Amino acid sequence: MKKTFLSLIILATVLVGCKSSGTSDNLEWETNLEVALQKAQKENKSVLVNFTGSDWCIWCQRLSNEVFSQSEFEKFAKENLVLVIIDFPKNIELPIETKMYNNQLAQRFGVEGFPTIFLLKADGTVVLQTGYQPGGPVNYVNHLRSYM
Repeated sequence: MKKTFLSLIILATVLVGCKSSGTSDNLEWETNLEVALQKAQKENKSVLVNFTGSDWCIWCQRLSNEVFSQSEFEKFAKENLVLVIIDFPKNIELPIETKMYNNQLAQRFGVEGFPTIFLLKADGTVVLQTGYQPGGPVNYVNHLRSYM
């Protein structure tokens, strides 16, 4: 009985921790770049691609907590961006297809560390490669706007 209860608690903890590959925000993150680009074209938006190690990378977690989960960024993103998360977690098991897809994208974009953020036009053209920026959501939004 104790084992079953403990197993249920562990399972619930894992499932809660898996929300959107470890994100702690209220944003809608796509996990497929091609789908995001199609959506961006229809909605006349830019695409922000977040290469992250959501459950182990300290700078990724800081970016998520200090920027992506803040209302200023959420408002900006909903109006201007289609968001894509390409996650490389260590403690969250992803399906093999997802791992292969994420690795292929990281190689295509030349990602060498985390977080690596790309801002793309709706046609897939890279306009900015960046990462964590100090200064909170307003600074980050201004940083992105300067390339849009």
